[in-house]
Amino acid sequence: MIGAFLNALGILLGALAALAWREPFSARTQNWFRSTLGGLTVFFGLRLVWENTGGTATTILRQLFIALLAVGLGHWLGRRLRLQKMSNWLGRRAVERLGAAQKNPPGKPMDGFAAATVLFCAAPLGILGAVTDGLAGDFYPLALKAVMDGLAMAGFVPLFRWPVALAALPVFIFLTALASAVNRFALPALAAHHLGEPTAAAAGLVMCAVSLVILGARRVELANFLPALLLAPVLARLIE
Repeated sequence: MIGAFLNALGILLGALAALAWREPFSARTQNWFRSTLGGLTVFFGLRLVWENTGGTATTILRQLFIALLAVGLGHWLGRRLRLQKMSNWLGRRAVERLGAAQKNPPGKPMDGFAAATVLFCAAPLGILGAVTDGLAGDFYPLALKAVMDGLAMAGFVPLFRWPVALAALPVFIFLTALASAVNRFALPALAAHHLGEPTAAAAGLVMCAVSLVILGARRVELANFLPALLLAPVLARLIE
């Protein structure tokens, strides 16, 4: 499970880039990164679905139906639990600290550390990536998140100075703990009943939704989709 390491490394490299170049990326470069990351997110999301479906045409259709149903019901349940509102609340607290630093730079390093830690740990793609890393050793979602967080960190360093890069440590600890818990406790139970595949397939579909946010094509309540990871094995067990 190297996804957490890659994510932390991306944050540190983003900080080093900010210290070395000091000039913000041009709008053209930012658009290139956004388009590339969006395309890669779709690719790896579909790849995750492909790798975790198989068999006859009927079996594949049933597996895709389970994954789609899990995503749909997961989003419904996430809205009832107000997961996105909780995520937005955490995001607003972090943005307030960023706004204060922009008005009167440089901000307090501790404020930047707290804001970066909250934003990087609470990101739905991080939770999704830790689960797929723990289930199947698929670190690609966290590798993509590493690039995103590195770009974000390149903007944090000028506002809060270099200590903000220490946010890489709690991010590493949090993602490692989550992936390890999934691998140690959830994977054996899921593997015993062949339920790991539908969970990973549902995660791949949610990754495709993440790409819409990256590309700015549509506003998507990503946090509300997370219950799909819990519902996918339950539905697979009931339907199969």
